[in-house]
Amino acid sequence: MDWLTQHKLPVGEYSQAFVKFLQTHAKGFFDAFNALMENVIDGLLWALLNTPTLVVIALFLALTWVLQRKWQNCLIVFLGFLFILNQGYWKSTMESMTLILLSCTTCMAIGVPVGIMAAHRPRFFASIRPVLDLMQTLPTFVYLIPAVIFFGLGMVPGLIATVVFVLPAPIRATQLGIAATPTALFEAATAFGATPRQVLWKVELPSAFPQIMAGLTQSIMLSLSMVVIAAMVGANGLGVPVLRALGSSNAKLGFESGFVIVVVAILLERMLTMERKK
Repeated sequence: MDWLTQHKLPVGEYSQAFVKFLQTHAKGFFDAFNALMENVIDGLLWALLNTPTLVVIALFLALTWVLQRKWQNCLIVFLGFLFILNQGYWKSTMESMTLILLSCTTCMAIGVPVGIMAAHRPRFFASIRPVLDLMQTLPTFVYLIPAVIFFGLGMVPGLIATVVFVLPAPIRATQLGIAATPTALFEAATAFGATPRQVLWKVELPSAFPQIMAGLTQSIMLSLSMVVIAAMVGANGLGVPVLRALGSSNAKLGFESGFVIVVVAILLERMLTMERKK
């Protein structure tokens, strides 16, 4: 099989040439986008760190109550924040929370409309399915290479890599939910003269609500899984102590930061994952 190896497809060379082309012709765009995202990240992080801790906790508790209407969830969120404060990881948690909230907001804002379009246009979904498979299966470290090349070190490349890795989840979940709308509901709405927009808002989206919320939960969990990886390119947060613990074989630091990451996952799931109201 030496002949096959000798005629290697120039995948790497083409990829490198494409990256260099973007570096040369789109440098202004990447610099402007990097500055914009740094300002957004710094602004949200400044608000979280400079607001009194008890006020931040109260705001998250209020959000939990508005979305859930369950005092049990509010209690879990409150105890989780107390644990984070007790372990001394408030600043790192807010840094990771900034990355997670921005990435999930971006992914849901893009993923839900694209998922709706994919459900209504099967050919469009068939065309983007290989791209979604590539985004989910390509090793996450590969995303960091162009992110660092275009945006340098810091929170921005971590955010970009997280969005690319997480985005397929809400797209697939929304497409599945919309496509699974019972035919009887659709036919009944059409028979009563509902417009396509009314069918979407009154029938399809309510029917797909559980799947869309499942996509949000997946986005949160996948974003958390990128916390440590993003720390490798200079993103601050809970991934930094994990890397330090790994480099120094510090079990104490590793378990502390690991448990805090688990608590953050529970908090976000309890706050943002809404059950369908019956």
